[in-house]
Amino acid sequence: MILLKLIIAHLIGDFFLQSRKSIDDKEKKTWKSHYLLFHVLIHFILILILLWDISYWPVAILIAVTHYLIDGIKLTFQTEITRQVWFWIDQAAHFGVLIAVWVIFWNGFTTPELSEEFWILLTGILILTHPTSIVMQMLMQRWSEQIETDNSGSLEGAGKYIGILERLFVYLSIISGNPQAVGFLLAAKSVFRFGDLTRAKDRKLTEYILIGTLLSFLIAIVTGVLTVRFLM
Repeated sequence: MILLKLIIAHLIGDFFLQSRKSIDDKEKKTWKSHYLLFHVLIHFILILILLWDISYWPVAILIAVTHYLIDGIKLTFQTEITRQVWFWIDQAAHFGVLIAVWVIFWNGFTTPELSEEFWILLTGILILTHPTSIVMQMLMQRWSEQIETDNSGSLEGAGKYIGILERLFVYLSIISGNPQAVGFLLAAKSVFRFGDLTRAKDRKLTEYILIGTLLSFLIAIVTGVLTVRFLM
């Protein structure tokens, strides 16, 4: 499916192939950042690789140019206060361009591809990794600023990757027709987290952990259910 390939290229380019250094440089220099141009070039290359047909270069250029304009506008107008709002506007605009390109310019050409089911499953997996981590960080930010946690005894980035692994487990449980495994995972995590929750003197920390866990599971379950629907 062409649209899914375009979406996968976007997810890889926007969420997997950007470093903290490049993001900070873009926010500081905006249109003048070399990382912005490099970021757009990566999207151009990813589209051609996934479509696997050089004749689609005009479509890749169109998407790359619009990506440059959308990112540049976001970087110009966003502030520390409006960062979350511009994140959603930016992503909505990118997906809008991909859908418009697919609807207006695609004329039925087929490309050598794996099965349609493969691209559907891959899209779900990609969504539940770094993109969902960033979305959850945005959604939880209003509460994370209200709690104080001591991470000195925690592995760097461990929470992020635990969240990714648990969402993938939930996703695989749903698409394999074993939703009961989700309940097992939720119970197991509750047991492991019980010590943290009982030791936490701050009620806000307990609520923060519960909200994060339930939100992570909800996103994974919805993604799994939608994937199953598309596979039917």
